[in-house]
Amino acid sequence: MKKIVECVPNFSEGRNDETIAAISRAIETTKGCTLLDVDAGKSTNRTVFTFVGDPDSVVAGALAAAHVAAERIDMRKHTGEHPRFGAMDVCPFIPVAGVTMEECVEISKRFAEMAAEELGVPFYLYEAAAAQEYRRTLPDLRQGEYEGLAARLKDRKWRPDYGPADFVPTWGITATGARNFLVAYNVNILGTPNQAHRIALNLREAGRGDDEPGRLGEVKGMGWFVQEYNMAQVTVNLLDYTITPMHVLFEEVKKEAAALNVGVAGSEIVGLVPLEPLLMAADYYIERENLFLYEEDQKIRLAIERLGLNSVAQFIPEEKIIEYRVVEKPIEPLAGSTVRGFIEEIAARSSAPGGGSASAAVAAIGVALGAMVAKLTYGVRKFETVQPHMQKAIPVLHELTRRLIPMIDADTSAFNEYMAGVRMVQNTEEEKAARNDCMQAGLKTAIQVPLMTMRLGDTAWDSLHEVAEYGNPASSSDTLVGARALETGIWGAYQNVLINMVDIEDPAYKEAVLREAEEIVGRAGKNCDEILQILKSMQKF
Repeated sequence: MKKIVECVPNFSEGRNDETIAAISRAIETTKGCTLLDVDAGKSTNRTVFTFVGDPDSVVAGALAAAHVAAERIDMRKHTGEHPRFGAMDVCPFIPVAGVTMEECVEISKRFAEMAAEELGVPFYLYEAAAAQEYRRTLPDLRQGEYEGLAARLKDRKWRPDYGPADFVPTWGITATGARNFLVAYNVNILGTPNQAHRIALNLREAGRGDDEPGRLGEVKGMGWFVQEYNMAQVTVNLLDYTITPMHVLFEEVKKEAAALNVGVAGSEIVGLVPLEPLLMAADYYIERENLFLYEEDQKIRLAIERLGLNSVAQFIPEEKIIEYRVVEKPIEPLAGSTVRGFIEEIAARSSAPGGGSASAAVAAIGVALGAMVAKLTYGVRKFETVQPHMQKAIPVLHELTRRLIPMIDADTSAFNEYMAGVRMVQNTEEEKAARNDCMQAGLKTAIQVPLMTMRLGDTAWDSLHEVAEYGNPASSSDTLVGARALETGIWGAYQNVLINMVDIEDPAYKEAVLREAEEIVGRAGKNCDEILQILKSMQKF
């Protein structure tokens, strides 16, 4: 798996467009780095940059950005609403894919060591990289902010982890480390910064102190006023959105604001956000409002609307949701081709694509027909009594269709893996053994793909039964074709399991897989017959 690390450096500059552009260029021109987002705030006088890359690239990108900051930012002249103590105020590294938190800790240490040496400036380590517990959180590190640094750095307790212990007036100090996704989230208040801060104190975990903690765990926050919006904000960091999700924070702010007779005018996400907290928000509002939504893009639209994420700037999911930015699109030459192209490719003078890919396509078509009939039944006035059955069936069939489509290409790829083993040289005993091991691994892969097609198809039958019994009678033939197609797709996948099993040398593996496959293909025939009988008994065809 490709290693992807996210880096989110915050710089104490949000007003000078040339400086912001220069930092952006430094990141963009670093090989292996992709700049995802630049979020500048004039009132806070702070810009949050978000970029991703492999471990070496993100270190190089952060270093390049730090060099620009050292040349262009002078902390002696800095003022702004946001707490800060350095030109590059904070630079966290976050695991995205194929990387552990421990690796990100080492990445942050490597960055701090290199930057401290090259720039001659001090660095603290924080969060997962912190060496001492009392230096783990940013609020602890930032006490006294930039103005208190000169005195603080004289205290041995607060000596930097890297770089000089002397105060560097133009730079200040930087905190770097490793952490999980942090959602920087602001709720807009049509009131004063004092009112916004009162709300933040009531909600943030630290509250007003040990004797008066706030209500929401893993939340840091404060209130401020944003001149360019002409609004106050409750500005928070959601340190763990599984403990306090965005929608919980938003709804709690609304309650607090109502108690103060203050209006709430939507919210904003600073930087990028994972997909999960938006889906969590959507699920919350779906349940609260008794809605029926199953498509991801519709859920995202609902979350955007209910949280008011378009209130100060347009929230574009393709640009703001990190999975949409960094996840590589699957390579699907068959599934992505035209129907004509796919069929002609099967008819070509080559062994792949063959029966396995065709079976996956047929199974996907069968499930898709069931999804179609369910969707054509749902929402129709004369079928109101069966809506619960369609609400149960639609999400299952919709998702299974989506999951079966990639199996079309996966089957061909699996066969190619086996053929790569066949083509290996076999001049020595060692080469013959290596070739045999590769071929056996390729055969198992070639078995697991059609077996997965069978498993996915097997989970569709209950929903197809619902559609057959309660679906739109005008589409009964579609339901029947769907059931037959699904049965045929499962049977075809089963044949691919059998043909590849012939040369498997592991008897325990062979026995377990054949037992499972035979059970699935048996259920397919039984379920298809039952659906046929349902349609016959109701005289639907």
